[in-house]
Amino acid sequence: MICRATVSRDGNFFLSLINRAKTHSHLNQTHAQIIHNNILNDNITITKLVQKLLDLKATAQAKLLFTHTKSPDLFLYNVLIKGLKAYPFDSLLVYKNLRQQTTLVPDNFTYSFIIFAFSGASLSGSEKFGVLLHGQAIISGFGTDLFVGSALVDIYGSLEHCDIWVFNGMVKRTMRIDSTTLAVVLSGIAELQEMSFGMMLQSLAYRLVAIFTSMCLLPDLIAYNAMISGYSFNNKTESSVQLFKELLFSVEKVNSSTMVGLIPVFHPFGHLELTSLIHGFCFGILELHDIRLCPKWLSHFFVKCRILILIQILSHPVTITSILSACSQLGALSLGKWVHDLIKRESIESNIYVATALIDMYAKCGSIKEARRLFDMTRDKNVVTWNAMISGYGLHGHGHGHEALLLFDEMLCSAVPPTGVTFLSILYACSHAGLVTEGEKIFHSMVHEHCFKPSPEHYACMVDILGRAGKLQDALEFINGMLIEPGPAEWGALLGACVIHKDTNLAHLAFDKLFELDPENVGYNVLLSNIYSTEHNYSWAALVREVVKKRNLVKTPGCTLIEVKGHPHVFMSSDWSHPESKSIYAMLEKLIDKMRDVGYQMETITALHDVEEEEKELMVKVHSEKLAIVFGLITSEPGEEIRIIKNLRVCLDCHNFTKFVSKITERIIVVRDANRFHHFEDGTCSCGDYW
Repeated sequence: MICRATVSRDGNFFLSLINRAKTHSHLNQTHAQIIHNNILNDNITITKLVQKLLDLKATAQAKLLFTHTKSPDLFLYNVLIKGLKAYPFDSLLVYKNLRQQTTLVPDNFTYSFIIFAFSGASLSGSEKFGVLLHGQAIISGFGTDLFVGSALVDIYGSLEHCDIWVFNGMVKRTMRIDSTTLAVVLSGIAELQEMSFGMMLQSLAYRLVAIFTSMCLLPDLIAYNAMISGYSFNNKTESSVQLFKELLFSVEKVNSSTMVGLIPVFHPFGHLELTSLIHGFCFGILELHDIRLCPKWLSHFFVKCRILILIQILSHPVTITSILSACSQLGALSLGKWVHDLIKRESIESNIYVATALIDMYAKCGSIKEARRLFDMTRDKNVVTWNAMISGYGLHGHGHGHEALLLFDEMLCSAVPPTGVTFLSILYACSHAGLVTEGEKIFHSMVHEHCFKPSPEHYACMVDILGRAGKLQDALEFINGMLIEPGPAEWGALLGACVIHKDTNLAHLAFDKLFELDPENVGYNVLLSNIYSTEHNYSWAALVREVVKKRNLVKTPGCTLIEVKGHPHVFMSSDWSHPESKSIYAMLEKLIDKMRDVGYQMETITALHDVEEEEKELMVKVHSEKLAIVFGLITSEPGEEIRIIKNLRVCLDCHNFTKFVSKITERIIVVRDANRFHHFEDGTCSCGDYW
C-alpha cells in the first residue's frame, strides 16, 4: 500500500504565487489551485487575486470572481472600485452594490476611488455624477478628507474655476495638502491663464509654504515644479526664478521638469538672457542623465518659438539631433528639410552627430537616395553613422538588401567594429529583401566570429527571415533551438509568416504560445482570424473575433497621414470628417472605374464573411490610405510625388490599389507603414510584393 503525503497550502502560499504571477495563464492556474485547496472564503487571498487580475487587464474575470465571493469585505470593494477606474460606470455599479446590498459602510478610500474614476471620464454627464458623489461624501463625513479632496480637485478642474473653489475650501479647513493636490490645482490655474487667478496663485503659494512650514515639512520637488510652472504660465517670471533659486538651496534636486516650467511662455523675446542661462545651466550644471533629457524640452520650446531657438541655441549639435530625431519618428520630411537648411546656414553639417541625424532622418522619411548622398559626404563615420545607413536600407527593403550587404562588408573592412545594433540592422535588411542564405551567414558570424550573444530581437529577425521565405518548419526548429526562452517577438514573427503562407496548423501552435505570453494583444487574434478567412474557414474566423469581443480587446484603428503644403491631414477608414470629403470620394470612384478597366480587382478575402460581396468591397474601398492618396492627387501638381504614413501594416488590397494608381496617374507614391517603406512607380512596388 502506498501512502501519499498531503501538502497543506495556506493563504500565504497562494499570496506568494499571485505576487509572482506574470501572465493571465499563471493566474488561472493559481486560481484553480485556490479552488482545489478550498481557500475561496479567504478574503485576503481573493482580494489579492482580484487586484492582480485587474493589473493584467482581465477585468471581466475580476468582476466574475468578485460576484462569486460569498462575503466580500470593504477592502475588496475598494480594490475593485479602484481597479475599474477606466470603466467609471462599472465602478459606479460596484459602489451602488456596496451601499444597497451590504451592511458595509464606505470609507474615505471608497469615495476617493469612485470620484477619481469619474474625474478622468470623457463621457457626457460624468461631471454630474462626480458632484453627486461629492454630496454623498459630505453626508458620510468625508467632505474634508485629504484623499477625497484631492480627487475632487481633479474632477472639478473640468468645471471652470471650481477646482480653485474646492482647493480654497481644503486650505480654509486646514486640511493636509499633499504635492499631488498642489500639482493638480496649479495646473488648473496655469491653464486658465487669467490675471485674477494669476494674482491668486501667489497668495496660494505663500499659504501653501506656510502650511508646509507649520507642519515641520518642506515642499517636495513635485510641489516646487508645479508652482514654478504656474508662475511661468501666468507671466510671473521673476517669481518663478525666485522660487527656482530657493529650490537650488533646498535638499531637492532639480530635474528636467523644473527647467521646462521655468521657460518664459508669454514673452520669450523679452527674456533672451534668461533663456541663455537656462540653456547653460542644463548643459553645464545638470548631471549626465539630466542632460539627456534637456533636448526634449528644448525641442518643445523650439515648436513654440522657432526663431528664438535659431538665435540662441539651435547651433548646439545635441539640440539639432533631438529635433531631427523627432522629424524621423513623425516622418516630417518638410520640417526636416527646413532644419537641414538652418544647419547649412549655421555651417555645422560636418559635425558627425548632426550628419548622422540627417542621414537617419532622410532614410526614415523615405528619401533613401538623399540619405546615401549625405552618408558618402560624411568623413570620419562612427558606428552610429554606419548603423543609420544600413538600417535605412533595411526599412526600404527589396532592391536595397544587396546595397545593405555591400555597406556592411565595407564597414567590416573599415576600422569601425560592428555592434549588436549593426547586426540587428543588417538582419532586418535581409528579412525584408528575402536574403535567407546571407541572413543565416551573418547570424552565424555574429555569434561565432564576433562573439555576440543574440538578443530576442536578433532571434526574432532570424525567425522572420526564414518564415517570410516559406521555411516555416526551419523557423520552428530555430525557435526550439534558441539558447533563451522564446518570447512574443519570436512567436509573433512565426505567426506573421503563417499568415503569409496560410499554414493554419503551425499558426495554432504560435497563437497558443502568444496567448500564454501576451494574452491582451489583439493583433495576434486578428492575424489568426485572417488566416481562417483566407482559407474560407469563416466559422473559425468568426469564433476568434467573438473571443476578442468578449474579452473587450480593441484593435488599433488604422489611420494615414499626408502632408500637403506644410499642413498635416489625417484620415481614418470611412472618414467623412475632412472638408474635401465629397471631392475625395468622387475622385476615388473615378479612379477605381479606370483601374477596373485595366484589370484591378479588390481583395476582399479577409473582410467579414457574413456580408455580401458588394459590402466587402465597400469596406476595403474606404481604407484610410486610399483616402489620403486620393487627397494627395487632388491637391498636388501633375507628376508630383505623393508621400503618406500609415500606422499599421498596409493590407493586400491597398497595396494593389496603390500599384494601379501609380500606373494610371504616372505618379511616384511613397508609403511608410508600420514595418517598412513601399515605393510605388509605374505599377510596381519596391518591396517586390514581399512584405
